[in-house]
Amino acid sequence: MRRYRPEHKIISEINVTPLTDVALVLLVVFMVTTPLILQGGINVKLPSAVTADTSPERNITVTITVDRKIYINEKLTDENSVQPLLEDMLKFEKEKTVIINADKDVSHGFVVMVMDAAKKAGAFKMAIAAEKIEATLK
Repeated sequence: MRRYRPEHKIISEINVTPLTDVALVLLVVFMVTTPLILQGGINVKLPSAVTADTSPERNITVTITVDRKIYINEKLTDENSVQPLLEDMLKFEKEKTVIINADKDVSHGFVVMVMDAAKKAGAFKMAIAAEKIEATLK
């Protein structure tokens, strides 16, 4: 008896296993790298407060690091450029609010100097950022 054997059978299936492998690897890569991108590159230890507001708003942020570096919206600047840069940025802002993210170990005088420059630049409102902590019952 002779069996029927087709010699050239066309494979009409799509193998999706490699596609799912690549998709899962990309998913893991994005899950790991996204928090690093969103966190930003400025390392500041904010002071703690029970009443700190964590609602995100679109404002101008001035960050002061422990080594007295000043960042305006995550762009490095020096002490003398704070007021002119803020003047240019506040022209287009309706609220004219400046949020100060100062490291808890930065001297009070340096923070006041930056706040004074912001006020001279035309800021109507200023806020000092703090890390929210949970209130404890006594």
